[in-house]
Amino acid sequence: MSAQQIPNLNTLKGALRPGGRVRGGRLRDQTTSHEAGEDGEARKDKVVQQTDGDASMSRMSAVDLGYLEDPFARPFIQVGTYVRSSAIDLLIGKFLATDANKPKQIISLGAGSDTRFFRLVSQSPSLPIVYHELDFPINTAQKVAAIRRTPRLLSTIQSSLSQPEDLKISSSGDSLTSPTYNIHPLDLRVLAGDQSAPKLPELPNLSSSIPTLLLSECCLIYLSPTHADNILQTLTQRIIAPSTPVSLILYEPIRPHDSFGKVMIANLAARGIHLQTLQKYSSLFRQKTRLKNAGFVGGQGAADIDFCWERWIPDDEKERVAGLEMLDEVEEWRLLAQHYCVAWGWRNGEGSQDEDVFSRAWAGMESQRNDEGEDDG
Repeated sequence: MSAQQIPNLNTLKGALRPGGRVRGGRLRDQTTSHEAGEDGEARKDKVVQQTDGDASMSRMSAVDLGYLEDPFARPFIQVGTYVRSSAIDLLIGKFLATDANKPKQIISLGAGSDTRFFRLVSQSPSLPIVYHELDFPINTAQKVAAIRRTPRLLSTIQSSLSQPEDLKISSSGDSLTSPTYNIHPLDLRVLAGDQSAPKLPELPNLSSSIPTLLLSECCLIYLSPTHADNILQTLTQRIIAPSTPVSLILYEPIRPHDSFGKVMIANLAARGIHLQTLQKYSSLFRQKTRLKNAGFVGGQGAADIDFCWERWIPDDEKERVAGLEMLDEVEEWRLLAQHYCVAWGWRNGEGSQDEDVFSRAWAGMESQRNDEGEDDG
């Protein structure tokens, strides 16, 4: 599935107004006569696949204005917003900096056109990381094509390899494998099937035994709660060994029941975008409970994007951002930011040398008081 896929904090602003259009992208509920003949499931998949492009102009705007530094965004016309990217980068950075010389792994679910691997490696070419991206074949083919035609992207991957020839691109052009960076064409629903089935999809270069961070930026929310939960179970119990330290970072919308949330959901639904897990995991408290129930019992945290801006972004950085562009409609932005969250949870390894890597990495990360009155603890 395409990650970063709900229109994000910038692109959604227009959609929240009656009759509003998404800035930088066309509405996706306009179907051609050919598309109208497709079955319902295929049409839903196409909406999800296309939203990677819907949100793309937002990140390019953020890069061009100076909010974000991302020289790799333009080949993909990447997505994202400043606070969301900064919050997730902060969590990932603390993970990678803990026992920095030891191998680590990141698996990005529905990565779309995300450039995080390229940014990480450009900052630290010798980073001991294996990075995996899972997405629909139509999206991975587009990404592989962008890499092939962009020398800077190719050279960044090669800089992370001891032997440049270790980089392999499939004959079909929809997958890429190497000891450091891998793009896997995979409909995630394949991982939601019978948990007792012996056969799993082949994911080259994926390790079951090194500390692993799972990343879902508006990806699992497009699936039914049962499918989303089963995918996590497959990843954390069958693909990653149960004794291996593993974590999950989620970026998802929350709070659909207040007046603002209802308008947000109605406008997304009008575009054919349905957020299937939102009702079940509708609050910070429910997101944290979800992580605990999924086996991330070492610890859980959650914060909405407004909280991340206020508490996670340093004052000098806020001043820098404030000088880039006049932010009008501050109250509207804050309302929107309060309807998206970052949630994180982890489990420790059993007897592993790295068993507490996430506990150490995220010690002191400030979580937010839950919507339902429970302290984060």
